[in-house]
Parts: sequence; C-alpha cells; structure tokens
Amino acid sequence: MGGDRLENKTSVSVASWSSLNARMDNRFATAFVIACVLSLISTIYMAASIGTDFWYEYRSPVQENSSDLNKSIWDEFISDEADEKTYNDALFRYNGTVGLWRRCITISKNMHWYSPPERTESFDVVTKCVSFTLTEQFMEKFVDPGNHNSGIDLLRTYLWRCQFLLPFVSLGLMCFGALIGLCACICRSLYPTIATGILHLLAGLCTLGSVSCYVAGIELLHQKLELPENVSGEFGWSFCLACVSAPLQFMASALFIWAAHTNRKEYTLMKAYRVA
Repeated sequence: MGGDRLENKTSVSVASWSSLNARMDNRFATAFVIACVLSLISTIYMAASIGTDFWYEYRSPVQENSSDLNKSIWDEFISDEADEKTYNDALFRYNGTVGLWRRCITISKNMHWYSPPERTESFDVVTKCVSFTLTEQFMEKFVDPGNHNSGIDLLRTYLWRCQFLLPFVSLGLMCFGALIGLCACICRSLYPTIATGILHLLAGLCTLGSVSCYVAGIELLHQKLELPENVSGEFGWSFCLACVSAPLQFMASALFIWAAHTNRKEYTLMKAYRVA
C-alpha cells in the first residue's frame, strides 16, 4: 500500500512538472517569436532609413524663374568639389532633402538659364540627387562652413562621421544576432539567444547614437548657416524610421535576454528536481 501511494505521488508530481514545463516552454517560445518579429521590423526600418534621402527636408518657395545665379548654384551643387556651404545654399533654395548617402533638390523640369519662362499657374518640377562621396563623408567640417581658413570644427566633424557609420554598425549587429538566433533554433536551445539579445542591445545603442548625432549636427549647422526667410526645415520620414527602429531593438533585446536567462534558470531547477 505504501509503495503504491509513493508511486502515485511520484506519478502525479512528474505529470504536474511536465505540464508546468510545457506551459513555460510555450511562454518562452512566444517571447522568442515576438522578439524575432520586432527584430525583423526594426531591421527593415533601419535598412529603409539608410537607403532613403529624407532624413531632413527643407521647404522653400519654388523657384519659378531661373537666372545665371540659379545656374551657378546648380552647377556647384553637382560639382565634386562642392563645399558644405555651397550645397546647403542650394538645399535651402530648392526644397532640398538630405539622407546619409545623398542630397537632393527640386528644380523646374525645363530650366531656362538665360531668359525667365512665362509665368503659368503650374509647371513641372523634377528631383535631382547627388551622392556624397566617401571623401565628403570623412571630410573635416570648418568652424565657418565654406571657409577653409576658419579652422576645423572637431565636434561637427565627428558627429557627421558617427551619424554615417553607426547605422551600418547597428544593421551589422542585428544581422549577426539573427545568425546566432538561427543557430539557436537549429540547436533547439534558447540559451544562445542571450548573445542575440546583447547584440540587439548594442544595435539599439548605435541607432540611438546615430539619431542623436544627426540631431546635434543639424542644430549646430543651422547655428552657423541660418535658414533664409520663408525657408523652413523639418526631420523627414527616413529619420523617423530610425527613431522607431531603436525602441524596437531594445524591446527585442529585452525579450531575447529574458527568454534565454529564464529558460536556463528553469532548466537548472528542473534538473535539480529530477536529481532530488
């Protein structure tokens, strides 16, 4: 009788532990899936942010008439030797947009350089873009933009370099974290995903750093080059995607680390229970 009771209690205990373990496994799996979805969304947002040209947008009256001055600004804008002040003046005048890789302006489709076109209620416009070269990306910024004799502005120089490099570091960390997560799925273990969580945490910090550097750089630029009258500027949707990507990375990181750490802890408790 005593042996039967002990066996029944043991069977009930094993069944209860198995049921609890199954519920925990489902909870960990759910957290893992949610973290993967957040990671995928943040990766898409970050990639789209890097590849588009709307980190900052300027709004100015459309230049209907084209003069010799307009032609000169356009020629300098597309020149490989255009300095910071030159292309920013063009961005101010022609509804410019700026990304991490390119700068764009909106101009009249048919530009009459030597005689103004007849004024009409509407006219066609086209967006022209010029890519930043690697030399421009790492070029020093000057205290007085455009004046090479004014000295190097180290703060703006390193802010620009960080805003360019950190998004790529962030994207690389997330891709490497995804590779580790894939290996964890193949091994059927959640514990390696703690590395994925840490990498996503670092990626979120890089994204946040990039956004902060960009905001600081724009504010410092506008202190040195004031916007002309009737010209306004605002952060674009590419910048917003980067801002949204950072908290998604942090949330994915928290879920990965929680699932891996808690699963490891429960596995240790289960092993100790079985030994006892």
